[in-house]
Amino acid sequence: MRTTTKTVTIGTAALAAAGLLLPLLGTVPATAAEHTQPPRAVAATADSGPAVPFGSHTFPYAAGTLKPSGTQSALDQAVIKTYNAWKSAFVKKNCGNGWYQVISPDADHPYVAEAQGYGMVVTATMAGADPDAKTAFDGMVKYVLAHPSVNNSNLLAAEQNASCKSVDGSDSATDGDLDVAYGLLLADKQWGSTGTYNYKDLAVKHINAIKKSEVNPTTHLMLLGDWSDSGESHYWMTRSSDWMIDHFRAFRTATGDSTWDTVRTAHQKLITSQQSKYASGTGLLADFVVNTNSTAKPASGEVLEGPNDGDYSWNACRDPWRIGTDAVTSGDSASLASARKLNTWIKSKTGGDPNKIVSGYHLNGSAFDSGNDMAFTAPFVVTALTDSGSQAWLDALWNKLATTSIDPDLYYGGSVQLQSMIVASGNYWVP
Repeated sequence: MRTTTKTVTIGTAALAAAGLLLPLLGTVPATAAEHTQPPRAVAATADSGPAVPFGSHTFPYAAGTLKPSGTQSALDQAVIKTYNAWKSAFVKKNCGNGWYQVISPDADHPYVAEAQGYGMVVTATMAGADPDAKTAFDGMVKYVLAHPSVNNSNLLAAEQNASCKSVDGSDSATDGDLDVAYGLLLADKQWGSTGTYNYKDLAVKHINAIKKSEVNPTTHLMLLGDWSDSGESHYWMTRSSDWMIDHFRAFRTATGDSTWDTVRTAHQKLITSQQSKYASGTGLLADFVVNTNSTAKPASGEVLEGPNDGDYSWNACRDPWRIGTDAVTSGDSASLASARKLNTWIKSKTGGDPNKIVSGYHLNGSAFDSGNDMAFTAPFVVTALTDSGSQAWLDALWNKLATTSIDPDLYYGGSVQLQSMIVASGNYWVP
């Protein structure tokens, strides 16, 4: 969910050290042979350290994937530096009760489901670099469990006010739930499920609730939230930033439910067809796609959030990160093709200069906004990984991200920046 339409220019001053300086644990595997080993079986326990500490690079990306130039240690340290700044700015304990929550000063409420999902995925991934990761993660779980959706108690209410009280109907937002479930799966692999929380059980409950309340049973596409049912006008609509292909793969693995194969395939086909029919020269996707029960097409004007709902705007800006992440972790040909279309276009559009990425494009590639924001810039570092001819472009993007400070007033761009850097540095993995 994204309702912010704020346009800003983020400075490029060097990142200031923020919060605690955390040590890097784990190193790059010593030999090429180790890179080709299949992912190890994870047997974590609640009292042991993380099974996949940040920087261990246990899960290799698809063959041919680029990485930014420089040593692996330098890449990892850049991520840790950005994470420290992000955590200092946005991870809070503002409402007592042992809750940790991610604050979103630039969203329409202080606490939104999207932010809690980001927090859980990031914190579980950074375990090993952050010695307090499990404590923070469990505090986030406690917060999520205390804020159930009114429609399905195994989902998260989308919005809370400054007192951490759910507001605006207390129903759900699909993107937040997808990341919450994914974060719980990561936690199960990191720490096992025999401690305070049974992460695996909570994850499966959340995944099954997503299937029941946030997947359209006819189209197999994601609904906008558990408030959208067959009698509601948004039922045949879907938001491109909810099309998290790697999450659907993880849900299939965790549950054994082949429904998630059907869901994944439906979204990949939609991505491919939308790029082909409506953005053949750019690969861009619209924030919202309508008429999913007949001929799916980009929204025309405002359907939920604003006049640019049918453009590449504040939701779809995350798509290169999401699509590219599946491409590099799975090697899937459809995801690779979609990611490469986006990369080819943006590299050409900007002449290889990341500073020329602006915060809003029509699907034909013409800009409708002149601002700059990390939510739009950062995701393209992930699609750049997929093209063997894009090393210089990848390096320019990485340098832009690594030298751009986290702005404590801009949670959204900072969160997308950090997560894009995690993927680009080779530290992302699918449970």
